[in-house]
Amino acid sequence: MSRMHDLLSAFAPIWTLTAIGYAAGRGRLLGEQAEAVLGRFVFHVAMPAALFMMVSDARLGSFVNATVVVFAAGTVFVSGLGLLVARRFFGRKTADGAISGMASGYVNSANLGIPVAVQVLGDASFVAQVILFQVLVVSPVILTLLDSGTDRGNTHWRAGLRRMLTMPVRNPVIMASLLGVCVSATGLRLPAAFTHSCDLLGSAAVPTALITLGLSLHTRPEPAACTAPVGRAELGTVVALKTLVQPLIAFAVGGPLLLDLAGPQLLAVVLCSALPTAQNAFIYAGQYGLDTTLARNSVVASTVVSMATLSLAAWALGPSHG
Repeated sequence: MSRMHDLLSAFAPIWTLTAIGYAAGRGRLLGEQAEAVLGRFVFHVAMPAALFMMVSDARLGSFVNATVVVFAAGTVFVSGLGLLVARRFFGRKTADGAISGMASGYVNSANLGIPVAVQVLGDASFVAQVILFQVLVVSPVILTLLDSGTDRGNTHWRAGLRRMLTMPVRNPVIMASLLGVCVSATGLRLPAAFTHSCDLLGSAAVPTALITLGLSLHTRPEPAACTAPVGRAELGTVVALKTLVQPLIAFAVGGPLLLDLAGPQLLAVVLCSALPTAQNAFIYAGQYGLDTTLARNSVVASTVVSMATLSLAAWALGPSHG
């Protein structure tokens, strides 16, 4: 019962801020363009500031270890499977397939993973490694697919290559992450006034993204395709991959049959793998001009379902049952 209370406490801010966004949209408090403007603010300003500070403060030397390898295996497999299923079975093109893959495997590690880890594990150190892996490895791959998939298709191969090579400069998320790596690797000490400003700006990323998500629940009508059987099947597939398949793969790879992680490490990696879809998938889809319905509904539905899967993982692999 105590663990369930801890999980509910961790989920409460997500539901509260999303509900506030929905209420603001329903009451038309922020105007007709609020969702688009806030989405651009998160993607181009607040999120880069948060990622820069997160990466620049991290110790990159401890990034690669067996536990991260287990988490990476589940993430890569499930994200790739989500992309493949979206392309082959639901007729998605590259960019939309990339969003499906991201919704299937990109976990809500920051604003949900940290409180869950603190409440259940008593330590959020592994979540920091998960964040680094997603920021430095997964995000650039997803953004590259989005960048290439939303190109108009008539681009000469040289222009396409130039777009790919210059993407880190054009994409604020990747640029901020790379700058953070440079600061971390060189041990550069930044002025306190600058870092404090970035911290303040970055702290707005998560709440603003959740408000934007709430706005979309009211301001954007539900397409008929989403309520059709195929739309429900696609959403169900993504949610199942995220909340069930990904933690099962983490358990299979990290369990006694393969890497045989210690009990606390196995619990940490399975718990993090069971986290719901990050709202980043919704923000990325919006900023690349894609239909955000699947990403939005995946965030909401996986957050609901993950309350059960996280509780099951904590119960089955916790100290009293490990």
